[in-house]
Amino acid sequence: MLCSCLRRAGGFVRSGTAEDWSDDANKLADLIASAEDIRAFLNGLTELGAAVASRSTGTAIECAVTLGRRKRTATIGGSSEQAMLLDRIEQSLEQGPCIDALESGRPVLLDDALSSPQWDKYCQELAAVGMRSTLGVPMELEHDSAAVLNFFAPKPGTFTREAVADTLTFAGIAGKALRVAIRITTLNETAENLDAAMETRSVIDTACGVIISQNRCTPDEAFQILKKASNDRNQKLHELARALVNGVAGRRP
Repeated sequence: MLCSCLRRAGGFVRSGTAEDWSDDANKLADLIASAEDIRAFLNGLTELGAAVASRSTGTAIECAVTLGRRKRTATIGGSSEQAMLLDRIEQSLEQGPCIDALESGRPVLLDDALSSPQWDKYCQELAAVGMRSTLGVPMELEHDSAAVLNFFAPKPGTFTREAVADTLTFAGIAGKALRVAIRITTLNETAENLDAAMETRSVIDTACGVIISQNRCTPDEAFQILKKASNDRNQKLHELARALVNGVAGRRP
């Protein structure tokens, strides 16, 4: 029987212990600190999500994460290659519990692909690859983006009320961790861009210094000479500046 839209966590009882959830939160914190990039973080997050759902259900669960942005969706991480493939079935068909969860902001459950009255094509494809039940649980992000954790089980009726409660709790913790990871990634990219800009400025200033020494002109005049040469040669300003500096350095004894 299909339960298409589930109530929020208040209507369910979690099965995990306080020690379990503390351990899960610590693992997410470690992921933020150790992941090389956002993709590695997302893969680690879904691996942990699969472990939480597997612990709750007593069944091997796969987990993937879908990002929705500007009316487009994409699979951006998974606990395994199989999880990624399972999630992409729904993206290619543009129908299923994950997409509904993304649009509604509420968890959506497909209890049994062989008896569901919804998502005919998706249910057929899902059953054909040996999966019978799926659960989409949204995570809160910022601005115009949203994400959903998608859990896949090989047996119908796997996601009990307790299991749903556990996935909702995990999604709440994971959503906060994902927001932090995105902010860190953004800050790192900003810092890298700033470093690149500072390096470019330094090279240009050095090149102007060379022009000043050669032409006995002012700094403004040196910059205009460099800029004109850049335009005449159709070459980027910082590339021409670097070539000039490297050329002078190469001529030094």
